[in-house]
Amino acid sequence: MGQASHALGGAKSRFASVVQRFSRRIGWRERRRSLELYAILAVQAGVAAAVAWTLAHELLGHASPVFAPSAAVGTIAAAIGRRTRRTLELLVGVLAGLLVGDALIMVIGTGPWQIATVVTLAILLALTMSRGGQVVTQAGGTAVLIATLAPIQRGLELPRIIDAVIGAISAVVVVAVLPANPSRIIQRAARPLFAALIEHLHAAADGMADGDAAAVARARDRLNDLGPQLALLNDAASGAQEAVAISPARWHRRREFEHYRRGIRYLDPAIRAGQEMVRRAATAAHDGEPMPRGLASAVHYFGDALALLQVEVESAQHTDRSEQLILKAVDRAAEAYHDGVGFSGSVVVAQIRTVATDLLRSLGCHDEEAVAVIRRRFEQRRDELRQPPAERQAA
Repeated sequence: MGQASHALGGAKSRFASVVQRFSRRIGWRERRRSLELYAILAVQAGVAAAVAWTLAHELLGHASPVFAPSAAVGTIAAAIGRRTRRTLELLVGVLAGLLVGDALIMVIGTGPWQIATVVTLAILLALTMSRGGQVVTQAGGTAVLIATLAPIQRGLELPRIIDAVIGAISAVVVVAVLPANPSRIIQRAARPLFAALIEHLHAAADGMADGDAAAVARARDRLNDLGPQLALLNDAASGAQEAVAISPARWHRRREFEHYRRGIRYLDPAIRAGQEMVRRAATAAHDGEPMPRGLASAVHYFGDALALLQVEVESAQHTDRSEQLILKAVDRAAEAYHDGVGFSGSVVVAQIRTVATDLLRSLGCHDEEAVAVIRRRFEQRRDELRQPPAERQAA
């Protein structure tokens, strides 16, 4: 009985390990987070398609207004937060496809090579009007439509344009009437990113304190894998900006969004500087360079500052505690520099100052002021350490 129970437990453990590896491989967590963020898009797209079809069919009498709901869905799904631009691109693409399709079909007729010619020239024309994306898609699709259906059904040009306009406008109206909650979508994207940042920074700091080059390297690799989560946060910020810009129901959140927007704007360079900081720390540990305790302490302080910053932002109760933790990280970097570091260690010190500067900017500090504060703090602590011990104690 005991052996059977032990075997069953081992099988369950192996199965759980396989599931975990498979989940990591397909990025299930990232997919689930993306689904949570973009679920509102699915609802908006469905409603916009229904509205566009109803307007085109019931009000304008188009028998089969396929392009109205298609344009609505294309506008919704094109790029969260950039729908005004995508709407214009959609209309430009339709126009390019119609111009080329009509002009050429009248001259060269229809057939396989004619379709190839029309689509190629329509896309080239679209590329002269824009850099690509939705313009190219719509231009190519419209050109195919005109080249294949023109001999069967005349008069497609004007309804196609009208349907595209109706679909695009319906999408924008639906986004205004059914907006996403800007705070919620940003928080959903930010929470897992912050959790990962905090975890990996503390893991890197522990590895630096222990002189464990492999642990620092693992933290480095995991920090470098945060690109998709950072992109998701930027998409969330774009969606939130769109909501507070065009939806009257969200206008009262503009001030709140501006606070989020500034924080996200400087979080991106702070993460990149942090990745470089840990990368050079891994190199220093691998090469056996001196690793003063101040370096690990500084990285720990960054992790604590991010944890506190997340709590303050979500609770809308701002204090100066996260700023003090950031400045303590700079103090520890100055101490490490005074104790002596190698080539890679000096780069780590420089990146600590860079991360601290970007984090202060994310807290609302002006660019030049943040640079000056970090430089002053570092130099002040360094000068204190250069004083004789007796003078230092007296001070």
